[in-house]
Amino acid sequence: MMFRQISLAARQFRSAGVAAAAVLLAGTSVQAQSVLKFHHDLPEDSAQHLGAQRFEELVEERTGGAIDIQIFANNALGDDVEVAQQMQFGAVHAAPIPTAKLSNFSASLQLIDLPFLFPSREITYGFLDSEVGQEILDDLSASGFVGASFWESGFKQLTCNHPVKSPGDLQGRKVRVMESPLLIAQFEELGATAIPVAFSETYSALQQGVVECQENPIVSILKMKFYEVQDDLMVSNHGYLGTAFIFSKTWFDTLDAETQEILLEAAKEAGAYQREQSAELQEDYLQQIRDAGTTEIVELSPDEVAAFSEAMKPVHARFAERIGQDLLDRTYAKIEELGATQ
Repeated sequence: MMFRQISLAARQFRSAGVAAAAVLLAGTSVQAQSVLKFHHDLPEDSAQHLGAQRFEELVEERTGGAIDIQIFANNALGDDVEVAQQMQFGAVHAAPIPTAKLSNFSASLQLIDLPFLFPSREITYGFLDSEVGQEILDDLSASGFVGASFWESGFKQLTCNHPVKSPGDLQGRKVRVMESPLLIAQFEELGATAIPVAFSETYSALQQGVVECQENPIVSILKMKFYEVQDDLMVSNHGYLGTAFIFSKTWFDTLDAETQEILLEAAKEAGAYQREQSAELQEDYLQQIRDAGTTEIVELSPDEVAAFSEAMKPVHARFAERIGQDLLDRTYAKIEELGATQ
């Protein structure tokens, strides 16, 4: 009888131990961190990086640290196109990537790169945050991405090794562009030769004379030091470089609905902050280029800007079918509506 009592007590002890271990393991599972690899293409002292840090703060706070955001700045994981391909199978999880570089994945994104489409920052933001902007983001789903929001590098300016004050000044010139049919066509309309060059290789291409000119927002011209190898910077605001903040759909779909909502909201909130920083820092960036003394800054007059706008206008019609005429018409209508309310 005594032996049976000891044996029963032992079994009860073992059962209690297993139950305790199960509770412990379950607690460990809840506390285990999920890593989110975050890519962007600019240095750590850019508005892009400030936005990434804000996203990190929001997500880690709202998930109680269950998601560990690891930020890889300055193309540390590869260039934007390489990273987008990695995201398709879940090796990288989140990134704001220029819309032009994603246009091969989703044709509707080309709309945002049309020259002289947006007349102001406020109208740009109003459009991108509208139902039409969300529709464009949703189109990325078929290529393996979840489009969360739009961030920015800002309006694009032109730099060259000679002053450019009219469309004819670009005739026969070699201009670096992103790998985008629309951007290539944009400069072809001006009689230039558009040459796709990787962002990370643009400085050396300019330095070695492979290309004579390039277009980019002020932040990129400063942070990538393009001003060191270009004599003139034309403030033209001829295009807008927006970035689509995307998640890897393969990875995103493994998450529960609550976590997905946290990530989507954080992407929007951090994007609003990133835009604010981008706008506030731009004049300081431009002044740093002036102070360097290597580049003449040319402020184009309204008439000069109008001449470029007219010369580039055929690009809209040329890409209407590819983008979608209905989407283009709704875009014009939305921009007109937003302009009327300002």
